[in-house]
Amino acid sequence: AMSARAVSRAAGRLVAASVEVAWTNQRTYLFTRWSVGFHTAAETIAKTTQNVGASSVFLRTRSTVHPLNTSSPLRHFAAAATVSDGIDPLARNIGISAHIDSGKTTLTERILFYTGRISEIHEVRGRDGVGAKMDSMELEREKGITIQSAATYCKWKDSNVNIIDTPGHVDFTIEVERALRVLDGAVLVLCSVGGVQSQSITVDRQMRRYQVPRLCFINKCDRTGADPFRVLQQVRDKLKLNAAAVHYPIGLEDQHDGVVCLVTHKAVTFSGKSGEIITIGDVPEHLRDQVAKKRKELVEAVSEVDDTLGEFFLREETPEVEDLRAAIRRATIARTFSPVFMGSAFKNRGVQLLLDGVVDYLPAPHEVENVALDLDNDEASVTLTTDPKAPLVGLAFKLEEGRFGQLTYLRIYQGTIKKGSTIVNTSTGKKLKVPRLVRMHSDEMEDVTEAKAGEIVALFGVDCKSGDTFAEPGLNVAMTSMRVPEPVMSLAVSPKSRAESANFSKALSRFQREDPTFKVKLDEESGQTIISGMGELHLDIYVERMRREYACEVDVGEPRVNYRECITQKASFDYLHKKQSGGSGQYGRVVGYVEPLTEDEVVELTKASAGKDTTNNNVIFENGIIGNAISPGYILACDKGFKEASQTGGLIGHPVENMRVVLTDGASHAVDSSEMAFKLAALSAFRQVYEKAKPKILEPVMRVEITVPSEFQGTVIGNVNRRKGTILDSNAEGDDVVVQCIVPLKNMFGYSTELRSMTQGKGEFTMEYSSHQPVTQDVQAELTAEYGKTRKQAE
Repeated sequence: AMSARAVSRAAGRLVAASVEVAWTNQRTYLFTRWSVGFHTAAETIAKTTQNVGASSVFLRTRSTVHPLNTSSPLRHFAAAATVSDGIDPLARNIGISAHIDSGKTTLTERILFYTGRISEIHEVRGRDGVGAKMDSMELEREKGITIQSAATYCKWKDSNVNIIDTPGHVDFTIEVERALRVLDGAVLVLCSVGGVQSQSITVDRQMRRYQVPRLCFINKCDRTGADPFRVLQQVRDKLKLNAAAVHYPIGLEDQHDGVVCLVTHKAVTFSGKSGEIITIGDVPEHLRDQVAKKRKELVEAVSEVDDTLGEFFLREETPEVEDLRAAIRRATIARTFSPVFMGSAFKNRGVQLLLDGVVDYLPAPHEVENVALDLDNDEASVTLTTDPKAPLVGLAFKLEEGRFGQLTYLRIYQGTIKKGSTIVNTSTGKKLKVPRLVRMHSDEMEDVTEAKAGEIVALFGVDCKSGDTFAEPGLNVAMTSMRVPEPVMSLAVSPKSRAESANFSKALSRFQREDPTFKVKLDEESGQTIISGMGELHLDIYVERMRREYACEVDVGEPRVNYRECITQKASFDYLHKKQSGGSGQYGRVVGYVEPLTEDEVVELTKASAGKDTTNNNVIFENGIIGNAISPGYILACDKGFKEASQTGGLIGHPVENMRVVLTDGASHAVDSSEMAFKLAALSAFRQVYEKAKPKILEPVMRVEITVPSEFQGTVIGNVNRRKGTILDSNAEGDDVVVQCIVPLKNMFGYSTELRSMTQGKGEFTMEYSSHQPVTQDVQAELTAEYGKTRKQAE
């Protein structure tokens, strides 16, 4: 039998001559969005040798039809691996992620158009008022930003592609987090002018966390000041990726017409109203030297991480197109290389080639190893298979309130889910029947009867929370959860009238189920309802959604910052809790000390708690008692007491973090001691020792990136200094200046309005949580005094 590579080469030789003639005679092809299968000689050989061959696609012209071989610039299908029956080797699950305003939604709109999912292109802020397909929420279309991740699916040539378009704003980072948790590959979109920005770095960090292979697409090559190779260098320097261009732009700014594919060494230009007419030709004379240089760079970068291509490089041989393509695919899936595509989604340049890249270089579901935890075997790791006949395992990664009730987005990792079948929520143990199964296309849905491993579908009428695992009855496993960042900002909210209380409660309950970063609690002292989230915009959106979706007018209080408290030195405690009131009393004595954790311990604990929704704020309890001065049954009560006390610090009532409590001695009474007595003893001991440990208040500090025209640089930096910020870096990028700084969150409220007025509406900024840092002594005194007044008023 012939090898797969031999098959591919034989097929290439059989049709290469006819394809070359077709290119010579007719170089302009009208690129249809509907592809037609065609059995080539490659498939005949493949069937004979029981190996996988190559298929072809028709590209139509007005008068003739030419089969286009896999070695052509527009046909980049990866070799299909041997998989279980029913699993599509050409299926792809991808996410599109980027910094805000990099063109993610615009790119997704073009993808949907070229794959035939929509018949007309609409812009994010288009004059027609329709808005992009994936921005289905009214608020998204008004503000011109993506708020919720939206799922869709489409067919590109022979490949079924599931796509999730994610928000770019850091306030909605959980949407990116949970999308990447369930996807097999991603496209990182970068602006050819803005380059690698703050949220680009955050998204890259999330891709690494979930080990997602990615392609990079440098968008907006038509913009004034576009410099894609400067952005490529930033990808290498800032993101530390082994990256190289697979495209070379034909012209930039208003001269941008297309790209040269460095893999196939062919020039591809785009024309027509929607970029649907593709012209394939030779590399323009004036670009040949640069193209040769960049192709050599590409081969070198891939050779460093791929042994097969490295052999070509060492022998100083030029690799064949298929050899290079296969090497890029292997390295991309292994996450040792990231191919960089170029184009302009808005001007309809390069999107079809990016789709070919998605199919060529990103993995199919069966090529990604997914692991579950066996709940019946001490959470031992279990490798899942994409066999559709295996027992079902799926993860509910996103909830949404639809017109017909709660909509649960489900990624199937193993087995098959069918309408009417019985499944189990392994988090709660509840059994349920699948009432309705749909595929999502933004806010539209299409009913399906079943979905196999690797697919993304949605269920109706299922009571669950984000992160729950569903399995077949008898299989008790759980998928690992996603990381949920802690909220950084809070607001006090209340309904304007008593009549709206029911809708107010419904809205808060729904939003909490949908968004793990949105938290609601009742302040026991003030009786206020406090909502917490990832930033000002995040909470503003939810308040606005209450008004629109629930007709509930809301009174919003002053923004509250989520402070923390910590101790700065070791201090000892010795507390006796004794109460006698007739009958058995209460008796418990605890002796020990508290001390701050070291920086290394904090780092280790933070790593260990990644992906877990923890509430103990790195408070460690240790039992250092030698002997049985306190009965072992009461030690757990002491642990609970200290951790409960640490939730309310003595300075301003905020949680205490990064502290160790060590119990060294104590005493108990044969009759009067109880768990409650020792819990109360621990609570009081903590309050007694807290002042002696010299506590400090910590405030959330944000990493802020401000982009403004260079003439406003001095004004903006002066304003940052007045807000007690620290300038980290300031770089000129074309006519703009990018200022990076860290600023306390409480000093950032209302900054967007002030920045607009300072820069005539030309400035923009993004911010993300950096860390909690100690406040100055004067701020601490002010906050403590304010807290004391509030407590007196409450009493």
